[in-house]
Amino acid sequence: MDLHRVLEKPLVTEKSTLMSESGNWVLFQVNRDANKHLVKQAVEKIFKVSVLRVNTLMMKPKTKRFGKFVGQTQSWKKAMVLLKDGDTIDFFEGA
Repeated sequence: MDLHRVLEKPLVTEKSTLMSESGNWVLFQVNRDANKHLVKQAVEKIFKVSVLRVNTLMMKPKTKRFGKFVGQTQSWKKAMVLLKDGDTIDFFEGA
């Protein structure tokens, strides 16, 4: 798998912001077929940082209603990446 297709998008939420401030964790939405080794390689190559640990988990679909129709969102995979002290990833450099 191409390393540029492993990371789909960064997750910027309240929880991810607290995790980055307290423990240097960064959260990403990743490809469902990616494993921990691929996520580590992709983050190290793209952002030029050192990764100490990677945790992955599958997010279950949620039930959504649109009028009388009931459906579900798609399941997706989340990766929590622990960076070495001193390494950072800035998602809002120009803001």
